[in-house]
Amino acid sequence: MNPAQKALWFIESHLAGELTLDEISDVAGVTRFHMVRAFAAATGFSVMRYVRARRLSEAARSLASGAPDILTVALDAEYGSHEAFTRAFRDHFGLTPETVRSLACIDDIKLQEPIQMNSSLIENLAPPRFEVSKPLLVAGIGDRYNHENGAGIPSQWQRFHQSVDDIPHRIGKVAYGVCHNGDDAGNFDYIAGVEVSDFSDLPRPFFRVRIPEQRYAVFTHRDHISTIRHAINTIWNHWLPASGLKVPDAPTFERYDENFDPVTGNGGFEIWVPVQE
Repeated sequence: MNPAQKALWFIESHLAGELTLDEISDVAGVTRFHMVRAFAAATGFSVMRYVRARRLSEAARSLASGAPDILTVALDAEYGSHEAFTRAFRDHFGLTPETVRSLACIDDIKLQEPIQMNSSLIENLAPPRFEVSKPLLVAGIGDRYNHENGAGIPSQWQRFHQSVDDIPHRIGKVAYGVCHNGDDAGNFDYIAGVEVSDFSDLPRPFFRVRIPEQRYAVFTHRDHISTIRHAINTIWNHWLPASGLKVPDAPTFERYDENFDPVTGNGGFEIWVPVQE
């Protein structure tokens, strides 16, 4: 079993008890940093958002079945008070617990069912090369995402290509997609940008990120850009656990050289993943 599969099994078999990201990561045998990224790559969810969605869905089932005491349902879902549970329930479903109980029906709300792991991995992933990257300054179009709304990244690249000529102090023709500043909830910053010599004259609409010197495993991906998620899933859930290497809390990035065609998505690119012994 890969880290995401181990996490899913542990979550589903311990849903009624206390669950923490540290505990889930320990069971999966990886760091918190690795767990957040591996789980998202395989499922499209952050770990703890999935836990919350599953617990609230089971709570909705209990309420629709006529659970007499909402506080007991709240406590079973690991909420410390009726008020906290009601707020989370309403934010998630758009209805209060009392409404769901009175309707005795869950047909019109979207429940989070247990994920059946899609183990779509790339069978012929080429072995990476290892490089120590030089320090990089990257400037471009930035936005903040979680792993459920990352579908907005392609449109971000479109905005980048429309404005790249306005980025001062550009170095070379290579473009970078930098994922950094991630947190345990699965939120992260993504910058579609280029290398620059300095940030001193960077106009306000643009974002910036410093990538320090770091050892990377570099994967060459020659297939269409639309298959990038399969490649990332394979790296985080298959190659990395088998490699014995650890992943430091450092930026990961894609590197697109002049062979990549942003119109067709063909031409290949590289995925740089930070590693350490």
